[in-house]
Amino acid sequence: MRRPSLFLVAVLAGAGIFALTKLASPDRAASKPGAKASAVPTRARPVARPVRAAAAGKSFTFAATGDIAMVDSSESAGYFAGVARYLVGDVVMGNLEGTLTDRGSSKCGSGSSSCFAFHASPSYGQLLRSAGFTVLNLANNHAYDFGSIGQADTVATLDGLGLRHTGRPGEIAVLHVHDLRVALVGFAPYPWAQSLTDIAAAKRLVRRADALADVVIVTMHAGAEGSDHTHVMPSAEYFLGENRGDSIDFTHAVVDAGADLVAGSGPHVLRAMEWYHGRLIAYSLGNFEGAHTLSTAGILGISGILRVTLRGDGTWVRGNLLPVHLVGSGLPERDPAEAAHGVVRSLSREDFGSRGIRVSYTGVLSPPG
Repeated sequence: MRRPSLFLVAVLAGAGIFALTKLASPDRAASKPGAKASAVPTRARPVARPVRAAAAGKSFTFAATGDIAMVDSSESAGYFAGVARYLVGDVVMGNLEGTLTDRGSSKCGSGSSSCFAFHASPSYGQLLRSAGFTVLNLANNHAYDFGSIGQADTVATLDGLGLRHTGRPGEIAVLHVHDLRVALVGFAPYPWAQSLTDIAAAKRLVRRADALADVVIVTMHAGAEGSDHTHVMPSAEYFLGENRGDSIDFTHAVVDAGADLVAGSGPHVLRAMEWYHGRLIAYSLGNFEGAHTLSTAGILGISGILRVTLRGDGTWVRGNLLPVHLVGSGLPERDPAEAAHGVVRSLSREDFGSRGIRVSYTGVLSPPG
């Protein structure tokens, strides 16, 4: 759905009449961690774009996970064995934090102890397909770990398996589901990805996706990393000298431009979920698979699978967060303690107050009342 950030545009179908109404800017003053957030000032809701006849009354289920960092390992058969039964949906997306290649040169110098480059054999792409993934995000800091050759091999592997991908500059993946067109667009603050920090360009790309599809889903790789970065900051976040983007400015801008849901990754921890102008923003889904690659100690090992059902016009039907934890070397399993529910519930309330998503004790997600 198209929701311009500065003006409300109502199009009277067939009449060629446009009405422009000035919109107020959202209030970000109460987005500081620990502060009680005030409600966004009331503003007129953009008039819905006419839905195609084929899309009217349709709905689909979208599932998403956080970071997946695979390496060749004797444990590969168990990479997703503990969670594959839950990776179900019409569109199932993961953030592929690494490459599928046996070629190229690592970005890390020999003997480096503080640089990490991830790759697995192209044959490991079949693990993603068998687990249930249908689309992978390639907009992240490890997608270019083995240069252009590694990226090309990753893309070729996914294409050969019929897995869609998004995240490279200008790349829009459009999937056809139940007579619906679902567009997915990935962003990250790196030159090999569609830019997260150039918000004007991001809005243009989302509008382009909005013109191609009934529903637009944005995925972002944003924010500082680690167990001390669970809160969403109301400004640009920096990590290791890199500008990791202003998550709130970015997500609000792309929703205003037409995104119907935003699913984030990057901080390696779960973060808050916000309800913004009728759309869900999940700021980070944490780690998902990191056997011998990602740190999973403490909160770094608490994860989840986001599942949301949306109508053909992008509006909300239902959602839930299935709790996952990473065990052993970093393998995902369903978490019987359901820690993810409490983490996201608390962070959503602390970071966004009345705009925070509601998380029930069984993981049902509900818009704030």
